[in-house]
Amino acid sequence: MSHLTPPRQLPDADGSPDPDVTATDDPRKDSEPAAEPTPTTPTAAEAAPETAARDGVEPGAQAPSPARPGWFGWRRRFPRTARGVWLGTTVLAAVLVFVVLLVPNRLDYITVQSFLRLPVEGIFLAAVLLALPSRARRVTAAALGVLLGLSAVLKCLDMGFRQTLARPFDLVFDWVLLSDAADFLKDSLGRTGEVFAVIAVIALVLAVLVLSALATVRLANVVARHRPVAVRSTLVLGVVWIICFTLGVQFGGVTVATKGYAQYLSNRVQYVRDGLGDAEVFKKQLTVDAYAKTPSDQLLTGLRGKDVMLTFIESYGRVAIDDPTMGPEVDATLKAGDARLKAAGFSARSGWLRSPVTGAGSWLAHSTFLSGLWVKNQQRYRTLTTSDRATLTSYFQKTGAWRTVGIVPGVRKAWPEGKYFGLDHIYDSTHLGYQGPYFSWTPVPDQFSLEAFQKLEHGKKNRDPIMAEIILASSHNPWSPIAHTIDWKDLGDGKVFYKIKKEGTNPTEVWKSAKRVRTEYRKAIQYSLDSLTQWVQRYGDDKTVLVFLGDHQPVPTVTGGTSNRDVPVTVVARDPKVLERISDWGWTEGIKPADNAPEWSMNTFRDRFMTAYGPQDG
Repeated sequence: MSHLTPPRQLPDADGSPDPDVTATDDPRKDSEPAAEPTPTTPTAAEAAPETAARDGVEPGAQAPSPARPGWFGWRRRFPRTARGVWLGTTVLAAVLVFVVLLVPNRLDYITVQSFLRLPVEGIFLAAVLLALPSRARRVTAAALGVLLGLSAVLKCLDMGFRQTLARPFDLVFDWVLLSDAADFLKDSLGRTGEVFAVIAVIALVLAVLVLSALATVRLANVVARHRPVAVRSTLVLGVVWIICFTLGVQFGGVTVATKGYAQYLSNRVQYVRDGLGDAEVFKKQLTVDAYAKTPSDQLLTGLRGKDVMLTFIESYGRVAIDDPTMGPEVDATLKAGDARLKAAGFSARSGWLRSPVTGAGSWLAHSTFLSGLWVKNQQRYRTLTTSDRATLTSYFQKTGAWRTVGIVPGVRKAWPEGKYFGLDHIYDSTHLGYQGPYFSWTPVPDQFSLEAFQKLEHGKKNRDPIMAEIILASSHNPWSPIAHTIDWKDLGDGKVFYKIKKEGTNPTEVWKSAKRVRTEYRKAIQYSLDSLTQWVQRYGDDKTVLVFLGDHQPVPTVTGGTSNRDVPVTVVARDPKVLERISDWGWTEGIKPADNAPEWSMNTFRDRFMTAYGPQDG
């Protein structure tokens, strides 16, 4: 090399050329020609293997180009800052991938120890990227990044569903519930709040996918640039993982060597396969009905001439009775209700039913109770409501001995399924005459719904016997604000509830504390029970038969994460012959089931009920 030729400029540690040394700094550059390389000096092509090896790039591959100058050349002007930014973003990329691989899909499982583990998937990912050529490496890294982002979104959905439904998100059947979630936001935040919330969620999902893809591409580039170090590190970590896995090494009760992410994906794939196969299983179950061929004049003969009310109390679960912090006050409400019913000449028997859902999904529980089938997901519900499977309510209709009606204040739009359930007439939230305010999600307070039923149907003279399906929605999540019982004569058109709502609690404040949520839930259940037992005392007669039950347990915030899905169920009547027919059920006397009362699966109630009130031998 000529002594007059300036040396070839090398990049700084961050890949940027030194801004203080350029070819134009040498005043002799323009005056003297460049000399030919001497035989002892390697050309750039000859030096490529040596440079590639030094930079961690395999021989023959294109060496990484110097870093781009950045906006307005800031990398050249601030090389140390550029180096710091490069290092920081690389660390953040590694942390992002590490967190996605290790984070559990349940909030109650997230601890510091859960992140002090060695994921085999990360080691495998590094090995794959090291084995691939440049272009394939970048494409693979981006694709795996998107997969990581999607799994991160799915884990977040699992967390949300476990907090509300005590189960993970179902990739086959649960998409329709996202629409219900949007409706819930509209009810809670208004239309504008709903739109902003949906936009924010979509933007967040896209950001997660983009960031995870960028993170894996960044790590792939780092691995390629420092190949020798990356290879050694991957081998060492692989050996460490095998040793820890073989010996079962734990830290703070958590296994260090984990393959949890792969197991999570495997479980989700199996979950999807099971869901797709479930449709065929359910279709076969639809065809099995012990009463399908029973003549109408032999159906429900033990209830002829009675007014039968099948009443669901939203979220009325076993926790309301068994929980030591709520049980005493709910017990006092049940005792007061028992005394109220006895004073009016009524008796009751109670037991337990196991619901197919918990936290939410009321319609699945209702259809399970009425159809005699285990309706555990939306696909089963759709299949059921488009079939000719008879329900308890449609059997009442089939006899021709009852006028069947539905009091469904939670319905605020078209409900085509109403026809399937065999209801002659449906009163939704817009047909009950209510002019008062919503109580959060609840369109109509329970006391008003029951009074509307009395005015619209039950209180009419010279009418046919009624079979009514009634939904009491005041105990529906989020339980704040809630109404309280007032003098029945003061209900009017419901405007009196405007003042009552102002005196209530703010749901935003309530949901900051699990203790306050539980308190409001308990009050909501007490209000529903009081409204119902007062109605029976006020309007019930010798023809009244009331069956009331909870549809599911409340959300885990209230239940404390218990897996128990039991709900109370009670039959109330003044005519002793009605309760005599279920004397062999072993149910508890009164409206509070004992701890050791029979526990039935909810789908078995329909056939047991129809057997008890069908023709009796002798």
